[in-house]
Amino acid sequence: MSNQVTVSALERRIDMSVPLAEIDKDVEARLKKMARTVKMPGFRPGKVPYRMVAQSYGPQARSEAIGAAVEKALGEQIRAQSLRVAGYPNIEPKDASGTDALEFTAVFEVYPEIVIADVSGQEVERPQLSVTDAEVDKTLDVLRKQRTTFVPVERAAQDADRVVVDFTGRKDGEEFEGGKAVDFAFVIGGGQMLKDFETAVLGLVAGESKTFDMTFPADYHATHLAGQTVQFEVVLKKVEEPKLPEVDAEFAKSLGIVDGDVAKMREEVKANLEREVKRRIQAKVKERVMNVLIETHPIEVPKALVEQESAQLAENAKKDFEARGMKTKDLPIEPAWFAEQAVRRVKLGLIMSELVKSKELHAKPEQIRAIIEDFAASYEDPSEVVSWYYSQPQRLAQAEALVIEDNVVQWVVSNAKTTDVTASFDDLMGNAA
Repeated sequence: MSNQVTVSALERRIDMSVPLAEIDKDVEARLKKMARTVKMPGFRPGKVPYRMVAQSYGPQARSEAIGAAVEKALGEQIRAQSLRVAGYPNIEPKDASGTDALEFTAVFEVYPEIVIADVSGQEVERPQLSVTDAEVDKTLDVLRKQRTTFVPVERAAQDADRVVVDFTGRKDGEEFEGGKAVDFAFVIGGGQMLKDFETAVLGLVAGESKTFDMTFPADYHATHLAGQTVQFEVVLKKVEEPKLPEVDAEFAKSLGIVDGDVAKMREEVKANLEREVKRRIQAKVKERVMNVLIETHPIEVPKALVEQESAQLAENAKKDFEARGMKTKDLPIEPAWFAEQAVRRVKLGLIMSELVKSKELHAKPEQIRAIIEDFAASYEDPSEVVSWYYSQPQRLAQAEALVIEDNVVQWVVSNAKTTDVTASFDDLMGNAA
């Protein structure tokens, strides 16, 4: 016997009952089965009297029988009513004293019904950028700066120089914690020191000293100094100017071009850039497509799924911290911190699942192969990378998920109002002005 009640848009409650006679019958069957193998002191296996087995294992058998009866009854009702249960039902026993049945209530959530929306009125911008020699030159400049060396010079300190200083800071005439250093090196303009400190060093030559007042920002991380005015005494000991490597054979070798061929180096840099530009364009389009799906499908999501996703995100964050060498034992990482992100991820997961099913956007074997080969292209031995993916089903599953995601993006792009827009290389790559 059962009775379903709709509590809210997604929450359901089913009141059910199971005859006690059925449970008693199952308890007896379980105890008889136990009696064939149970061991007790003074008895051979299988020879323990049923009464003693029932006395020792009766509560366990009854608990198991009740659990099985509840699971069976609920499963039958869920199948009979074609309910798609999200998460785990909460079983609440009811007061059934004086009856010959076990009565209980199952409270659970169901998946929302999703109807794929018309996205033809939505706008999706698709950035366009061709990699030319100009972009290759910009990238080489970045790579050169990453390999900057510093050489000593006998002149006044300038912007971008690396300087070595001794300094002592005093507040109200007394040295303060963290305000003193010897042979301290920093690059002027590099952001390691406060701007006012860097400005005070500009123009000094090796061996020269300077005393100056400086006020810390109100939001300075050291609270005992925030907003405070102090006095620094600084002695400049060395000035070094930056030297960028020339774009020559040695530079090419440093980038992995064994024979030092500069032309070959530029070709490889361009090929890598084209892959990165493609990836970033796809990421921007994907972000807009996901927003379109959220905007056009205002669905409510099961709390149970959000809680599961929040817990998983918290666990992922913990593992990330640990991978960075941080100890998380005493670091509280609460799933609630990730609730908003979890809601979005659950919504997108449900919408995309329905979209894949209704529009037949499943991953094809040749698509999976293509995306894996694309991954492998940037490695020294692509075939080895391809073999690595195909050696484990879970690795293929990751590639399949990416293909499905790409299929969803392409479906939205082809059905929405898509506009190609010229992209700025610096904006696309996130380069600072």
